[in-house]
Order: sequence, then structure tokens, then C-alpha cells
Amino acid sequence: MNRSSFAPHASDTERAVPANAPTAVSLMMPNVRVIRPDMGLDEITSFLLEHRQCIAPVVRDDGNRKILLGLVTEQTCLEYLVNEIFYGDPCPRTDAQTIMQKHPICVSRDVDLFTLASMFLHHPFRHLIIAEGEEFVGIVNRHDVIAALEQYYRQWLGTRDRDRFPVNVHEIMNHRFLVTR
Repeated sequence: MNRSSFAPHASDTERAVPANAPTAVSLMMPNVRVIRPDMGLDEITSFLLEHRQCIAPVVRDDGNRKILLGLVTEQTCLEYLVNEIFYGDPCPRTDAQTIMQKHPICVSRDVDLFTLASMFLHHPFRHLIIAEGEEFVGIVNRHDVIAALEQYYRQWLGTRDRDRFPVNVHEIMNHRFLVTR
């Protein structure tokens, strides 16, 4: 078979993602505390420590929508705190808008569990932002993906033998007790 002419059959791609796999929106933390772009470094670090968060989305309120501007992490705060203490006062003022990661990796709400797992396996992420267009939706973390996979795995273990190896009645039936006329 010529590899360049290989095209997967529709049934092959349907089996690539198991049925009823959870999606990002079902695993996400919906009520994530967010920070404003004008918050200073001291406010951001206090915020992260107080709420025991290791990341904080930077959002701008636009009516009922939260517009995602970027992301601030513990590591970013650590870097800027050390630099400010070591080198002195920064100029201009260090705020969320100046230190945030401006284009964080985001996923949409309908990304399936196995795609999320693949992203966590192949990238050093601990959290992924869920966004629709420019609107912030929530955050899904690696721990929740592992928990969902573990639950999915337990369900799969209970059904895999039955699904892959259906019971053959002829093998389990004792034919010597059958009476034929």
C-alpha cells in the first residue's frame, strides 16, 4: 500500500475519540477568580496567595462578557518580584498588563478529554484556558483531566471485555442436554 495515498475511513476516525468522552466545558472550573489589567504586582501576588491559585487570567469586563487579555502565573510573579527587589523600583509601574503572557494557549469548550490529555502530555502546561473567541470561559487543569480519565478508565474496564469479546452462546451452552425431535 502506498503510504501517501492512505486516507482514513470515516469509521476509523469515529473510533479515534471514544463515545461520550467528557469535554473541556464539563471539566472546567467555571468560577475562576480573575485579575484586572491595572492591578499592581503587589496586588497580584497577594491575590494569588490569598486564593491559592497558581495562575490568574487577566480580563477586561465588557458588560456581561469577560474579555481575555492574558495570563499571569506564579512564575511570572516570582521573576518580577525578584527583579524588583534585586534591581530596585521599576519604571514604569509593574502591573498585570505589563507582565502578563499576552497570547496564552486556549482551547474551546468542546475539546474532548483525550485531546486535553494529549496537550498536557506534550506540553509543560498545568492549566489550560477555555475561551470562545476573545471571551474567557474557564480553566481546566491537569488534575481534573487525570481524575476524568481515571473515571472513564474504570467504566471502560467494566465494558471492554463485553464490547470486544461478546458472549458466544454456543461456547457456553452444554449441547448434550439439548433434546431435538
